Amino acid sequence: MNFRFRAAGLVLAVACFAPAFAETGFSGEVGIWRKFEHSFVSIREYDNPLYDIRSFTVRFIAPGGRVRTVNGFWDGATDWKVRFMPDETGTWTFESACSDTLNPGLHGIKGSFVCAGAERGPDIFTRGAITRAKGAYHLMHADGSPFFWLGDTAWNGAIRATGEEWDRYLDFRAGQGYSVIQFITTQWRGCAADPDGRVAFEGAGRIRVNPDFFRRIDRRFDQVNERGLIAAPGLLWTLQRGAGRELNPGYYLPDPEAILLARYMVARWGGNHVVWLLGGDGKYIDEYEQRWKNIGRGVFGDEHPGLVTLHPMGGSWVGNAYAGEPWLDIIGYQSSHGLGKSTVEFMTRGPAARTWHMLPARPVLNMEPIYENIFRNMSERDVRTACWWSILATPVSGITYGANGIWPWLKAGEKILNHTDAPHTRPWEESLSFPGGAQTAHLAAFMRRLEWWRLRPAQELLADQPGDRDFKQFVSAAADDSRDVIVVYIPVRTTISLLNPGAFPYRGRWFDPVTGQYKAASIDARKGILAATPPADDDWVLLLEKRR
Repeated sequence: MNFRFRAAGLVLAVACFAPAFAETGFSGEVGIWRKFEHSFVSIREYDNPLYDIRSFTVRFIAPGGRVRTVNGFWDGATDWKVRFMPDETGTWTFESACSDTLNPGLHGIKGSFVCAGAERGPDIFTRGAITRAKGAYHLMHADGSPFFWLGDTAWNGAIRATGEEWDRYLDFRAGQGYSVIQFITTQWRGCAADPDGRVAFEGAGRIRVNPDFFRRIDRRFDQVNERGLIAAPGLLWTLQRGAGRELNPGYYLPDPEAILLARYMVARWGGNHVVWLLGGDGKYIDEYEQRWKNIGRGVFGDEHPGLVTLHPMGGSWVGNAYAGEPWLDIIGYQSSHGLGKSTVEFMTRGPAARTWHMLPARPVLNMEPIYENIFRNMSERDVRTACWWSILATPVSGITYGANGIWPWLKAGEKILNHTDAPHTRPWEESLSFPGGAQTAHLAAFMRRLEWWRLRPAQELLADQPGDRDFKQFVSAAADDSRDVIVVYIPVRTTISLLNPGAFPYRGRWFDPVTGQYKAASIDARKGILAATPPADDDWVLLLEKRR
């Protein structure tokens, strides 16, 4: 089976029932790829469970005999839990193990549950959890079917939104075809506390987690998954510079505490459909490289649920430095918020485009191109262009959209914490309907009609590159290995010429990235060249399909 389940070796434990209940017995039924949760009650209350309990794990045995070891977590007072996603139907058994072997509520508790077959519903519950196969540049479900990443950036959403607001937001994005929601799970420079003034944890050298804060976030994870969306939580926001950096746990926590906090969160939400963003907006190379490799290995170096990526600061590339880190499943990057020459060339000719084929195969994702409405002159067209340039610069795997009013969950009359005041930025509800969000969904719909996972950058097909004369006119091309399908993004209306030495016949269609509509394309084929001119001004996508 393709699902790679690796547990986080968390220092917390699954608490159990009192001594008389050393055998918990049957724990009910759960559907395959659904969250199984079991509660336990410790016989004693610890001063600081993160430190007082060195390890607390539950060993699950599948009907076929496979073993999965999962970390439990403290949920306040004497309450403990374990959460687990079963990947095989039939009867599972489990047994807990705790470093405090004298606590019969935490150690040696046995039980079982039945995993039922898949129900009708979203792909994550029928096709299975998200994974990646060795040698693949794209993500897939457990059954091997490709998964296209269409993310939205809602950093503050899980912390600040009400349940009703989160429902409305998720329904809207799911209806557009989005598949991933990126959000943050602790206080950070953009959000100092939840609406009730609570923080995820206190302290630095010796931290204390606040289960009340995390229980509120639990429901936000479930709401994401209920729509068939993947939760992509940012665990340790990191940015090492600028206003509010003292709020970023990835900036100020010592390595052991950063690992401890992240492992707690992995245990807490490992039963959900997740892709972990270990660090957010940070520098993970040069002087910080060894620190973040240590943290990554400490959190994800052994068996853990879900896939893992990093969210680097703008213009930073971690692909080469982390090529040998087995815990990193996705090479994430951030192209930053502008279309100056250096930013454009980072997307079109930068390290992602130059080196993806030299590294161990992993999906490569621009997880933060331009936010729509971030500056007065940043429009949906700028967002659209950045997304198309990015997705065709490496093997196609997906893209993330962002709106400047959604990520802070900005409400009318509010300012964004520790960020440049932008009075023109619209509140989250208004930003939800911005055209760039719909146009990024059109991009995903275009790709999903193709065998997009076969597409690779194919700049060598261009007989002439307009971007050599003007960086803003860079034309991006991708194709499958047999050149049966060719996709070309043209940011400014110009005639393009593609090499076709085999004189293969192609059917051409123009795709309008603004409306999502197609129209027939007239292709001038002569002397090993295919030439075409977009039907109107603005940007267009040319789709060429070889005739049979």
